[in-house]
Amino acid sequence: MNTQLVLLLAYSVALVGVGLLIGRQVIGAKDFFVAGRGLGPGLIFSTLLAANIGAGSTVGAAGLGYRDGLSAWWWVGSAGVGSVVLALWIGPAMRREAAAHDLRTVGDYLEHRYSALIRGMVALLLWLGALAILAGQLIAISTILNVVVSAPKWVGCVVGGVLITIYSTAGGLKASAWVNMVQLAVKMVGFAVALPLALGAVGGWPVVSAMTPPSSDYWDFWSGGASGVVYLALLGPAFIVSPGLLQKLYGARDDRSVRLGVGLNAIGLLLYAIIPVVLGMIARVRFPQLPTPDLALPMVLMHGLPAAIGTLGLAAVFSAELSAADAVLFMLTTSLSQDLYKRFVVPTADEQHVLLVARVTTVVAGALGTAVAIVAPSVIAVLSIFYTLLGVSLFVPILGGLFVTRAGTREAMASIVAGVGIVLVLQAVTAGRGYSWMSPALLGLIAASVVFGLVLVMPRSRAATARNAATR
Repeated sequence: MNTQLVLLLAYSVALVGVGLLIGRQVIGAKDFFVAGRGLGPGLIFSTLLAANIGAGSTVGAAGLGYRDGLSAWWWVGSAGVGSVVLALWIGPAMRREAAAHDLRTVGDYLEHRYSALIRGMVALLLWLGALAILAGQLIAISTILNVVVSAPKWVGCVVGGVLITIYSTAGGLKASAWVNMVQLAVKMVGFAVALPLALGAVGGWPVVSAMTPPSSDYWDFWSGGASGVVYLALLGPAFIVSPGLLQKLYGARDDRSVRLGVGLNAIGLLLYAIIPVVLGMIARVRFPQLPTPDLALPMVLMHGLPAAIGTLGLAAVFSAELSAADAVLFMLTTSLSQDLYKRFVVPTADEQHVLLVARVTTVVAGALGTAVAIVAPSVIAVLSIFYTLLGVSLFVPILGGLFVTRAGTREAMASIVAGVGIVLVLQAVTAGRGYSWMSPALLGLIAASVVFGLVLVMPRSRAATARNAATR
């Protein structure tokens, strides 16, 4: 058995151990869902940044750097821009709403502000999208294991699915927050050490900058290949209203914890964004004929560095995929148990009953995500599905609910139908390319906003207006 595999297995066992240890402290659904609303800025920062630096931000971003060049910065950079808005504006407002009304999921908020119908519509869309993003993380884990031990894709997906299911089932948000802190430390150390050594191994930046690029726009920061500032419309809104992130903020102690924790997370993302891109470019120099860009980062870490440093880098990437996967699994679990089971199936279920259902649904969701990962094509392909659905279905209803008193169920429903409808039509008509610089995600977001505004100015009954105001 090779050294890299032994160390990755030992690290995985340690993470499961931490999760099970913290899970013993979880005695009710409130602890599982919102960590007793006691997370300070340090844990908010670590659990968000660990979740945000996942498959798309490591294996996916390096693959984009390998394929498209410098403009791949915008894949992670756009998440950082969205996180700034979340820290300074949306996050504190959502935390206050959650604390004031004992909300535990974004579905709780949508029903509180609009209706059970809106809650159900969004939950259905998010279940489909969340399975896609969970699959993306597991695909990335499988690429690591493929490079390390030539494991088939399905084996890597199953191993990753089992790991995250175990410690997420144990302790929910509380366990994830502490495990994420360990994972974040490994990521930061791993990438900080791996980048300069990998760059030195190919002869330094002059060698990278002198390579023959695969396209003329490879060094264009704003637009290169399929990457560029266009990602801002896809990822910016998604990282403002993602249920997986907002529900972590529900567990915050106060507004200061949200602003400081999310703000530090945003700074971390903006600084980190260039690292996987440069590693992808290094892979282009060393391995110009890779069969798939997703192999760029694992190949550099496995074959472009000394064994010990490469293993540390692989552990960092492995951490990234696990932490992001458990964040998505947590979002799926809380939505299924709270938004579906507690709300529509057994409304009288007590705390212990809901906790049991949450743990069972964690196992089921983990298994479904693993199945999707085994048949899905690539990391970026499945992540794009999730981020598009997230932005067009949630961005306008959440912001409208927070800041437009007159907004009600009809505005929210119309914006969701318009946004998702436009995206589906453009995906079919343009094969997902959109028109010029306007992606399906951007056009869907514009449609959702315009329709929300048009319905808002239409006449309504006094009873409906009073009902909307009462939810504020």
